[in-house]
Amino acid sequence: MRVSGPDVLRIASRVAPAARALRPRVATRRPIVGADGRRIDEGLALYFAAPASYTGEDVLELHVHGSPAVARETLIAIVQAGARLAQPGEFTRRAYLAGKLDLTAAEAVAELIAADRASVARAALAGLSGGLAAEVDALRERLERIAEELAAAVDFPDEVEAPEPARLLAEIGGVRAAMSGLTNDWERGRLVREGISVAIVGPPNAGKSSLLNALLGMDRAIVSELAGTTRDTLEETLALGDSSARLIDTAGIRARAARLEAEGIARSEAALAAAGIALLVIDAAQPLDGEARELLARTRGRRRLVFFNKSDEGRRGFDEREPADADALLGSTRSASDVESVRAALAGLAGSGEEFDAARPYLGTARQAAAVLEADEALACAEASLACGDEPDLIAGELRSAIRTLGALSGREADERMLDAIFARFCIGK
Repeated sequence: MRVSGPDVLRIASRVAPAARALRPRVATRRPIVGADGRRIDEGLALYFAAPASYTGEDVLELHVHGSPAVARETLIAIVQAGARLAQPGEFTRRAYLAGKLDLTAAEAVAELIAADRASVARAALAGLSGGLAAEVDALRERLERIAEELAAAVDFPDEVEAPEPARLLAEIGGVRAAMSGLTNDWERGRLVREGISVAIVGPPNAGKSSLLNALLGMDRAIVSELAGTTRDTLEETLALGDSSARLIDTAGIRARAARLEAEGIARSEAALAAAGIALLVIDAAQPLDGEARELLARTRGRRRLVFFNKSDEGRRGFDEREPADADALLGSTRSASDVESVRAALAGLAGSGEEFDAARPYLGTARQAAAVLEADEALACAEASLACGDEPDLIAGELRSAIRTLGALSGREADERMLDAIFARFCIGK
């Protein structure tokens, strides 16, 4: 149990009483008692004196045994001693307000808590270092120097010469290039966190839903021998070692279909177009028809995996494939080894994209990415104004807009509403 605030020592004396005062950063065995003096547990008390604590305030930690009843009674005792329950993210918010963390590092705390794979945790740890805020602040300072130079030229025209538009364009272009690198990293980082999208597509009744269920190890999709059973997309996450994939089961694609099935096919086409990987499932036991050949042809040249299913019933379709599809897999969703081969091939494809250095600070949230894009739009307007021959001082408004937006990204100019939205995503314990 963690308590933060100016009354920590008083609360400690009531909940974990002892003759000797707590020494900072020394774990002390103490009885844990309720408001009525009844002993709840025997635990450890840790006191962190301000400002040398996570929140920058006095902090008390009570380490009790893991029984839900003990934890509940201890929490009640702390509240009865004068504390209140923390709001989501309030400890980290207090750390931010005390200057212990910048806003990007605070958001990285939430990312680290939610990390379900080592690669995601490494990326979140990079955000905790404050490197992103340092990069953003460096860009902001470059823009501030330009804005100050323009202001000086306006206020003191006889003493300060107006900067050359060509030089301003070069300096603003340099800032925009750096921001473009950040937004590119955002896209790659998003794939690390969320996993690459894999659209499972193919003709009706080829075994797409059966493959989804086999890969997941559970009956997630309805399976039927009737063609057209799947009418809508279904999405699930599949762990692939240190990466992951978002599997999207789709309706079978064919040329002629009733209106309801046609809507499902349209969604399948959209999922295929947007997916990072196409997992094409073909019935190996049947001759290759025009629809299967058309799907094979138009998915060549992109990241894909072709799986000829139902090999336990035959392999005529597999044998009829063209040389361009020679790397296709043959197997059955009923065979655990065949399903594992598909999983291994997917893992290889998922890791074959552009390398992403998870240890380097990057844009970790949609809010951060939106802020960079908004600042870039303002700078693009400034560049267009200069290119049209406008006076340099006319871009001051766009520069200030970009500076404010970047300041909000790192927390230098964050308002209460923004902070409320950010920290509402946290769990109460942080």
